[in-house]
Amino acid sequence: MNIVTPKAFISNSEAATENFASELAQSLPRGSVVTLNGNLGAGKTVFSRGFARGLGILEPVSSPTYTIIQEYCCPDGGYFFHMDLYRISDARSALNFGIDEYLNDPEAWCVIEWPERISEIIPANAIMVELTATDVNSRKITVTAKS
Repeated sequence: MNIVTPKAFISNSEAATENFASELAQSLPRGSVVTLNGNLGAGKTVFSRGFARGLGILEPVSSPTYTIIQEYCCPDGGYFFHMDLYRISDARSALNFGIDEYLNDPEAWCVIEWPERISEIIPANAIMVELTATDVNSRKITVTAKS
């Protein structure tokens, strides 16, 4: 998926959101960081689950709201780090968890829910995904490159 210009997609189901995220994951190299922006219930965890499937991860993926970071091993030997920073107050708190090490791991893909909490330490080449509810079952998904 070429992300030189913003890409928008309308999803009418969780399955469509997962499929879109899976395709995005397959198009990104190791070392990629993807930020997920959206209100509660916008589909960030559904997107993360699809992203994991795109990396070949078959185990259940749920939001790591209380654990902050969930690590998964990819079948190809890489890693998938799923972060939910809802309970993190700022970048300083995140650094105490070693989040900078996860963000800079060249062998991993990182997906971050609630990235605005640590905006100052998000890599400049991050991919930004905005999820917006357009009605009860539909979401507009916009993908842009940060830099």
